[in-house]
Amino acid sequence: MDTIFLREFKLDVVIGVYDWERTLPQTIQLDLEIGLPHSRAGKTDRVEDTIDYAAIVGRIRETLSERQFALVEALAEHVADLIRSEFGSPWVRLTVAKLGLFHGIKQLGVSIERGERV
Repeated sequence: MDTIFLREFKLDVVIGVYDWERTLPQTIQLDLEIGLPHSRAGKTDRVEDTIDYAAIVGRIRETLSERQFALVEALAEHVADLIRSEFGSPWVRLTVAKLGLFHGIKQLGVSIERGERV
């Protein structure tokens, strides 16, 4: 299976369980690997034969500006579902990390994998 990837995609979102976390947006980082439903783009050189990563970036920005989450796990599940349902990806692996939330911890977060590699 061919995949496309996005690394160190940073966004400011309202997320957190604790009241103090929800007072201001926090910077999160997404790292994504997205399985392609077919592998024709390498031969055809046409964006129609792949998943348009610019469309994915725009859609993630849009949906995360509209929603708030308590848990990084829920945010990760939402993004994975969005990519699979709206873009037709059979498989996605993603990591969601909060950056610099606690002194001495650079990142904390979750990694998930959904779907099947074909």
